[in-house]
Amino acid sequence: MPAAVEIQDVSKHFRLYHEKYTSLKERVIHLNKIPFEEFWALQHISFDVNWGETVGLVGHNGSGKSTLLKCIAAILQPTSGEIRVRGRVAAMLELGAGFHPELSGRENIYLNAALLGVAKRDIDLRFDDIVEFSELGPFIDNQVRYYSSGMYTRLGFAVAVNVDPDILLVDEVLAVGDENFQRKCFDKVEEFQREGRTIVFVSHSPEIVRRVCDRAYVLDHGVIVGEGTAPEAISILREYQARGSGLASMIASMQEIESDSGGQAGRMAMSVAEPEERVMVGQISVSFPSTPAAGYLNPGDPMTVTVSYTATRHISGVIVGIQLFDQKGDMVFGTDSDLMGLEPLDADLEGELEFNFPSVPVTDGLFSVAVGFTSARDQHIYDWQNQELAFKVISNGKSSGYLKLDPRLIQNGSAVPSKA
Repeated sequence: MPAAVEIQDVSKHFRLYHEKYTSLKERVIHLNKIPFEEFWALQHISFDVNWGETVGLVGHNGSGKSTLLKCIAAILQPTSGEIRVRGRVAAMLELGAGFHPELSGRENIYLNAALLGVAKRDIDLRFDDIVEFSELGPFIDNQVRYYSSGMYTRLGFAVAVNVDPDILLVDEVLAVGDENFQRKCFDKVEEFQREGRTIVFVSHSPEIVRRVCDRAYVLDHGVIVGEGTAPEAISILREYQARGSGLASMIASMQEIESDSGGQAGRMAMSVAEPEERVMVGQISVSFPSTPAAGYLNPGDPMTVTVSYTATRHISGVIVGIQLFDQKGDMVFGTDSDLMGLEPLDADLEGELEFNFPSVPVTDGLFSVAVGFTSARDQHIYDWQNQELAFKVISNGKSSGYLKLDPRLIQNGSAVPSKA
């Protein structure tokens, strides 16, 4: 069965102009002489998205994620390569895309739906559902120019998910809006997944990617540099971030532009310089003082996370952070030495740190650990590493839920006695 989305050797080229001439005289004088730089936002991208999959695109700002999503949505045409999309596509690419500020919310629903290829009679049947989902009933006849960013997102997402799409393209818009609406959006995404619909998802949030995506691709400077399950892709992304990869470093490290013999515009050759100073995570290990031989943790027992590290030289002003994730990829705990009220650390050429947890009050499950080092001076990330499925918790109790709590039941001022 053919894939829902097929991307074959896609590249996208732009010209970056450093000077702009606005008057007719300037344009005539500088005709075909305006200086520019060649910029390849995408370079030879190839992968398939199968039916029913949720695939994530992750990377730093300027890595090409949104450009690729716009190419899939046919808003942009690739310079070379081919994209095949099968089925109806609904896209949430940016705030207010497809909205006219002078039109009301009601009128923009029909306009946006028309852009998605949905007939007016179909929207007439779904109009009430769209308004209910967006929670904009009292404001639906107001001009959208007066809408807040959250209201824009509510309306756009409500239209996108109610036009019965086969493929949903989502670009970071779920980060806008209040917590309740975000939860509603995620519930809708999970409903789409249960129905077997295809989703391509762009986000900067590792927690969201872990929660939503089956697998993900990592983009860096328009090139796919890694792929795998969501946790694997996030680990690759953090490795690239730790090396100082980013749009600014790309421009600074651009060395040359090579031209292909066939007349095609050339690909940029670039290299990212390693930072002069780094603190690198070594081995991450988890131990259980109460049950050292069991290989797992009982709810409420203490736990120790030991981290070895190396540094390129003696470095002062270092912050160490730790995060715990459940099997779905949701972060259940996170802190760092600064949030703990501790002084920045001095890192020698090598050393070892311990995070001692007096109690881990979770019922059961598999958990991952991530540890990283950051500069207290400028928040630069030195290194960040994941230890997938680092430990498990097994509960012998009969209580349900996520947390291991020990409540007491009081009746009329007296504790209810235990069973005989």
